[in-house]
Amino acid sequence: MKQETIIDFIYEEAFLLDTMQWSKWLELYDKDARYWMPMEWNQTDPMMQQSLMYEDMLLLTIRVERLSGERTFSQKPKSRSHHILQTPKILEFNEEKDLFKTWTPFTYTETRGDILERFSGWASHDLKLVDNNIKISLKRIDLINFDAPFSNIQLFM
Repeated sequence: MKQETIIDFIYEEAFLLDTMQWSKWLELYDKDARYWMPMEWNQTDPMMQQSLMYEDMLLLTIRVERLSGERTFSQKPKSRSHHILQTPKILEFNEEKDLFKTWTPFTYTETRGDILERFSGWASHDLKLVDNNIKISLKRIDLINFDAPFSNIQLFM
């Protein structure tokens, strides 16, 4: 596998989120994956320390079903997102174990109606090959302003 394949995968994930292709986005995740947004700088434990989000596939699936539902009145009008990514940096490229790690600085905008919110931070992906497909085992979002008060974050960064 080439490093460019990993970088393309990160861009594809952002594209799926920005185009609201929730089911295809979920397919990028391994069955035991986690989506984590720490609440503290350099946080190391999502279980013993409070997090903004720490979701397994069940919770991610429930959120996707809610976002996709026609009777989700809190999503009328629907929330939309826009990701601006810097080029992902490959932190680990272990082809022998089929494990890869990336780090991507980003700016994220989420809007619904006349509300526009911007977030900046770093997305870290722990990736692995499963049946020759890249899968996310952990996506970690570290916000620059993690300690600021937030309104409800509706979508996925």
